[in-house]
Amino acid sequence: MRTHREVRVTVPASSANLGPGFDTLGLALARYDEVIASTAEGGLVVEVDGEGRGNVPLDQRHLVVRAMLATFAAFGKGPVGLRLHCRNGVPHSRGLGSSAAASVAGAAAAVALLGRDPEREQDTVLQVAAGLEGHADNAAASLLGGFVVTWKYRGGNNQDRYGATRLEPHTSLRPVALIAECESSTAVTRGLLPPQVPHADAAFTASRTALCVCAFTAQPGLLFAATEDRLHQPYRRSAYPSSLQLVDTLRKHGIPAVISGAGPTVLALPPDGELPADLVGPGFTSTPLAVDRRGVVVEHG
Repeated sequence: MRTHREVRVTVPASSANLGPGFDTLGLALARYDEVIASTAEGGLVVEVDGEGRGNVPLDQRHLVVRAMLATFAAFGKGPVGLRLHCRNGVPHSRGLGSSAAASVAGAAAAVALLGRDPEREQDTVLQVAAGLEGHADNAAASLLGGFVVTWKYRGGNNQDRYGATRLEPHTSLRPVALIAECESSTAVTRGLLPPQVPHADAAFTASRTALCVCAFTAQPGLLFAATEDRLHQPYRRSAYPSSLQLVDTLRKHGIPAVISGAGPTVLALPPDGELPADLVGPGFTSTPLAVDRRGVVVEHG
């Protein structure tokens, strides 16, 4: 492989679950990570600016690197050396899909460095990124942009595989991310979920998840009802009580609001993109974010 090959990858943030769609629904948001990846004659150099600088590993444990190595392994070849410059705009450990964005960026960069077309290899990128995550909602949103519905299934050799379909979000959507100052661990919040839920809550979740698909793509007036959740948010209250209190406050005022992914960020969906300032207390930064409709973008250097 030529040592001068270089690619630039831009990948959006995402919000997963969107209320009832646990591990299933995702929405791409216009806040971005950028990775500049190039081949080298040997070794590994990782540089990080922005979010995570000084906190993330700068070796093979770095998530972008892990995704790249997994992608090279899938194709059975790769460069002898790599140089990465990561410019991170997606907040870490806040429920905005930073780990999925890193995985998608790494997998897409690896595909491009191998001289393959990232659009033709979307399934490979999805399998690598979702495989590292264990679910595809964030990864598919960052990969495809827009609104996604995802699922997990058993493929050949009884291996987990992931499916995703993209739907066009309604043009009136005006998300506002209320980004929490504190962080949250996905592993911790998943550990709070019970092994079983009541049948009535399962039926409620099925109806609201189906309604979410309609609300986000065709009838945003249904967003308030569609984003009701009984499946995971109530069980996670102890992990971020102030976030769920904010969700409760917004919903009491008729504003669709949910925990974004594993939290603690809150995603609000006011019809006009505006929130009354007095409803957002300390500890949160109100950040309007457009819906990203492109997904990952790969440019050759």
